[in-house]
Amino acid sequence: MIKSFNDVLNLAKERGPKTISVAVAQDKEVLIAVKNANDMGIADAILVGDKEKIENVAKEIGMDISKFRIEDIKDPAEASRKAVELVSSGIAHLVMKGLVDTSVILKAVLDKEIGLRTDKVLSHVAVFDTEHYDKLLLVTDAAMNIAPDLNQKKQIIENAAFVAHSVDIDNPKVAVVCAKEKVNPKMPATVDAKELEEMNQRGEIKGCMVGGPFALDNAVSKEAAEHKGIDHPVAGDADIILAPNIESGNVLYKALNFLAKSKSAGIIVGAAAPVVLTSRADSDEAKLNSIALGVLMASKK
Repeated sequence: MIKSFNDVLNLAKERGPKTISVAVAQDKEVLIAVKNANDMGIADAILVGDKEKIENVAKEIGMDISKFRIEDIKDPAEASRKAVELVSSGIAHLVMKGLVDTSVILKAVLDKEIGLRTDKVLSHVAVFDTEHYDKLLLVTDAAMNIAPDLNQKKQIIENAAFVAHSVDIDNPKVAVVCAKEKVNPKMPATVDAKELEEMNQRGEIKGCMVGGPFALDNAVSKEAAEHKGIDHPVAGDADIILAPNIESGNVLYKALNFLAKSKSAGIIVGAAAPVVLTSRADSDEAKLNSIALGVLMASKK
């Protein structure tokens, strides 16, 4: 069973390499991650951006730039379009955000002519490896959907389940997290949570087990669930945490990163190919983990 990012990296070695197209690649941490992924046999890369700046960063980190194709495009928006086009044309398998704003790369991803648009909701899935939990924990959506409605939450769950399947979690347990574990008509998130659970039971959400509403404690702690008398297969054993809105998802994401010092990865799901999207504040290790996750997703399609 995949329980850590070491497991994820080893699995990506087995199923790779895949080719990454990096948009605006002149970023030190991104290039370190690309170099390490290449050294490990996880991924090849096409570097799109300012060639001179890419070469200068590569020299600084001891990266043999001759191993990589470079597309010399200085404008960030045009570089992002080219990086996405390399994926939509089948030359590369996944796209990665480099030194460019998220809005710019996502505009290219959603471009009707060269992009990776589908009829699915785009959502962000974060994966955490923390010493405080006995397996990987997925959190969604911390970055894309501000206040998802019931149908959007359904699709966000399906996106996260696909990520879980990519790391060989065949029937992930999804905890729909709210402020409390009982349905309260005055708290719409709890109403949605119960409906999502029932949709799963009716077969309208497949490939996972959905439970809710849960408070966070009884989603990840068997002791807390037992103390509150919650008897549900998901209780205390969640693989996926579905947040009710972007604020709660983002707070949980950053708490796990900066307070719990968890290892992490981040990916955008719902496009025609994986989009590796991490924060500029994320380490090269987080970026490497995200590349490995994207490679596994590309292998699953």
